[in-house]
Amino acid sequence: MKIKPTFKNTAKVERNCWWCLMFWCLLVSVFAVNSLSDEIVFKFKSPSFNGNNTSSHYLTIQNQEFNRKEALKAEIKALQDQIERDKENTTLARFIRNLESRIYSQLSRQLVENLFGEIPSDSGTLTLEGNTIVYKVEDGIITLTITDSDGNQTTISLPVGNFTF
Repeated sequence: MKIKPTFKNTAKVERNCWWCLMFWCLLVSVFAVNSLSDEIVFKFKSPSFNGNNTSSHYLTIQNQEFNRKEALKAEIKALQDQIERDKENTTLARFIRNLESRIYSQLSRQLVENLFGEIPSDSGTLTLEGNTIVYKVEDGIITLTITDSDGNQTTISLPVGNFTF
C-alpha cells in the first residue's frame, strides 16, 4: 500500500511557518530599534593612567601625605612639651626653684650691702656657677665686670651718688 501525500497538511504547516517568520521578524525589529550600539571605548578612571589631571592628582596626594606627617610631628612635639611641663611642675622642682630664687636673692642683697651698706667695701669677687663677678669702687664709680664661663666679659659702670630716693 502506498501512501499518497496530502496537500492539506502542508498548507497548514506553511501557514504556521509563515506566522513564525513574521513573529520572529517583528521581535528582531523591535529589539533592534531599542538597542542602539556605539563603539566600545575603555577609559581609565585614575588620572595616574590616562594623564588627565595627573598633576593635580599628584599634588593632592603629596599634600595629604605632608599634612599627615606634620600632624604627627605636632602631636609628638605637644606630648614632649607636656612631659617637660609635668617634670617642671612637680613639688620637688618647684621647691628647688624657690630655694634657688631665695639664695640668689640673698647673694644679690649681700652684694648690694657690700657696695652701698654702712661700711662699703672697695672691691670684691663673687663666683657663681662658672661666672665671675668682680666689682671695684674708684672715684665714686662702681665698675662691675661679669665674666661668663666662655670668657665673654660685660662691664657695667655706675656712679655711686645717684642711688638715693
